[in-house]
Amino acid sequence: MTKAPWTRRALAATAGLGLAASLAACSDGGGGDGGVLVGLITKTETNPFFVKMQEGAEAAAEESGVRLQTFSGEYDGDNQTQVQAVENLIAAGADGILITPNDSAAIVPVLDRARAAGILVIALDTPTEPADAVDSTFATDNFRAGELIGAWAAQRFEEEGEEPRVAMLDLNPNQVAVDIARDQGFLQGLGVDVADPGRIGDEDDPRIVGHDVTEGAEEGGRTAMENLLQRDPDLNLVYAINEPAAAGAHEALLAAGRAEDVTIVSVDGGCPGVDNVASGVLGATAMQFPLDMAAMGVEAVVEYGQTGALPEHTEGADFVDTGVELITDREAEGLESRDSAWGQENCWG
Repeated sequence: MTKAPWTRRALAATAGLGLAASLAACSDGGGGDGGVLVGLITKTETNPFFVKMQEGAEAAAEESGVRLQTFSGEYDGDNQTQVQAVENLIAAGADGILITPNDSAAIVPVLDRARAAGILVIALDTPTEPADAVDSTFATDNFRAGELIGAWAAQRFEEEGEEPRVAMLDLNPNQVAVDIARDQGFLQGLGVDVADPGRIGDEDDPRIVGHDVTEGAEEGGRTAMENLLQRDPDLNLVYAINEPAAAGAHEALLAAGRAEDVTIVSVDGGCPGVDNVASGVLGATAMQFPLDMAAMGVEAVVEYGQTGALPEHTEGADFVDTGVELITDREAEGLESRDSAWGQENCWG
């Protein structure tokens, strides 16, 4: 996909005929009053991770002097609003679209139309299915993030001479790529065999109490934790898809009188989560860098919009790892980690 900018704009005008000019979920920012147009579409506008991603994109757009239009789904899993956002950006003649897909497969047809219109499409945080439905993916290595907290938990329980009994707090029934990667990375780090590497919940291991979904939200984490405590009141380890879900799990454990003897691990690296590591609510978390994802994405679109050249590492939808750090105040042998003080200096949110 190497169409020059003038070709892209002509195609976009044709492809966008009859589409609405804006969405209620859209804002238009950035320092430019013309020229390069970047679109950012996040999963929701409430999750702190995506709030910080938008802030990173806004700062990068301001620095580069380009326009930025931002959109988000109304809830985690809302594909249709994201589809409409892509259609609006096609109509607007965007140079590039940065998207965290709510449904990695269902979003593909409209992304195909965007790329056919000469628009650079980059997935942030969450890969599409298939991965080559976009020009590149800038994201955390989510399998590695899960693996780090799983390996940390395995060593901690071995040192204590305990057998882990694990509650798995996943994202939602759609089982998107990020959900699967973190879940199965954690299990591998813990030493649990996964029966089907493409699905969650197919492992056959007595250490796994069960799975429940949280929608990545505090309320969902609390409800999922309550459900799994009913299944096994003696569980002693909780994996949470993200830190809001982990916070909800902690609330449920407090109410059940189990907060002191259950270890929680998670992924995110938001400032509230790192504070929870410092206070002992979380044993460990894997820190992501959403500001870097967004800034790298904006820079790639600016380069493409100004020169027509694809950014580095986009041929073949290559994955670009934006980094992950294990944050814990209890080091594990053989695992490189940072303490909560470092985490508090480098966290987001």
